[in-house]
Amino acid sequence: MATFHLFIIGDEILSGRRQDKHFAHILETLKKRGHKVAGASYLPDDSTVLTEAFKRSLSAGQHVISCGGIGATPDDHTRLAFAHALELPLSLHPEAAELITTRFAEAAYPHRIQMAYFPTGSGLIPNPVNQVAGCFLQHHYLLPGFPSMAWPMLDWILDQHYRDETPEATLSIVLLNAREGELIGVMQAFTTRYPQVGFSSLPSYGNALHPEPHIEFSITAEPELAAEAMSYFQASLDAVLNSQVAK
Repeated sequence: MATFHLFIIGDEILSGRRQDKHFAHILETLKKRGHKVAGASYLPDDSTVLTEAFKRSLSAGQHVISCGGIGATPDDHTRLAFAHALELPLSLHPEAAELITTRFAEAAYPHRIQMAYFPTGSGLIPNPVNQVAGCFLQHHYLLPGFPSMAWPMLDWILDQHYRDETPEATLSIVLLNAREGELIGVMQAFTTRYPQVGFSSLPSYGNALHPEPHIEFSITAEPELAAEAMSYFQASLDAVLNSQVAK
């Protein structure tokens, strides 16, 4: 299983002029392939902020999917910020340049050709929509902001660089009219026994599916382990609840 961090870049997202569509799609795509999202950052079109974000992710050895800011307009800073974080120059990638000139001919100059400049040593991510490539280096993948381009490019990344794994299973149970505070001991014992299993407790005063107050417990892990862990947790809950009834 690979763990990714997402950088979703653009002032238009932070200002509300456009709604982000990347997070939900990328999360679902990764889950289906047996990978996960460890975190997501919404970042402005600011060269200094982007450079610092890339420095942190590179230093931590993270796998990063970045969407946005790799165009040729003055507000596109992602490629240069990534190069600064790597302490590498931007250089013209011959294959990227050929793709752009083949697609746009004389109209590739003087501006579109700028999109063929990447940190030296980068590999290319093919763009099936308009042939303007993204790039990758050190497990960082720079994609355009347009979902119609970024999403098939993400599929290429996963096909070429990551092996599909068995997706994790999430199992849930709903306990009606329960008090979360009375079950903390059960939860602590469970997380101590299964530290590698994802666990969540979501109390609610009621919703359309369960109008009564309730707690939804969820467990996430490889399918066989999830089933084992849920069986243990259910038995632990039953023991506590039966003890309360006996009193």
